[in-house]
Amino acid sequence: MTPTSPAEYDAWYQTDRGRWIGETEFGVMMRLLSPREGETLLDVGSGTGYFTRRFAGAGLAAVGLERERASVAYARRLAPGIPFLIGDAKSIPVRDSSFDHVVAVTSLCFVEEPARALGELWRAARRAVLLGLLNRRSLLYLQKHEHGGYRGARWDTLREIRVWAARLVPAPDIVARSAVFMPSAGPLARRVERLAPGFLPFGGFLAVCLTKSP
Repeated sequence: MTPTSPAEYDAWYQTDRGRWIGETEFGVMMRLLSPREGETLLDVGSGTGYFTRRFAGAGLAAVGLERERASVAYARRLAPGIPFLIGDAKSIPVRDSSFDHVVAVTSLCFVEEPARALGELWRAARRAVLLGLLNRRSLLYLQKHEHGGYRGARWDTLREIRVWAARLVPAPDIVARSAVFMPSAGPLARRVERLAPGFLPFGGFLAVCLTKSP
């Protein structure tokens, strides 16, 4: 995947492989968050708004936050009913506990100070933060980490996320799942996805939910 414009990036999710990966990643995130209809959600690093639109379509009051103006303009044109703000993960322009849920789907992979950014996500969240990350302990990493749209991204492990989270106050409850065990998206990959339990830590997409205790 080597998109050169917001439209090309978004169009990738309409390809057979992109559609399957998008559906798979969205499914694991929704299962981890278990949001209630009408709850608020901030999508940090929302890009073209693909996942922001998905969360809104699931009944959440979703807002996107993105630093690239071209992506924000594209997202606003595509979904005029969803607010898209210009801003950075390391300095989120909202008050403390402004959103029930704050998510960052592969956007922290391009942030130089991920622990600082996670602190900002945690500050903005009332109930939970969900991180969608590229998993270094995966077949996807072995095949793709130096290619296309993955070039320049940081690939993380759950152990590293726990180190970042050790700074958070209050301390979070952490649950992780992984998905996209085989990146080809062919029939075998889809069969493996159906059979492999999500708690196995070897999927290319690592979803980590950090929850604030009631």
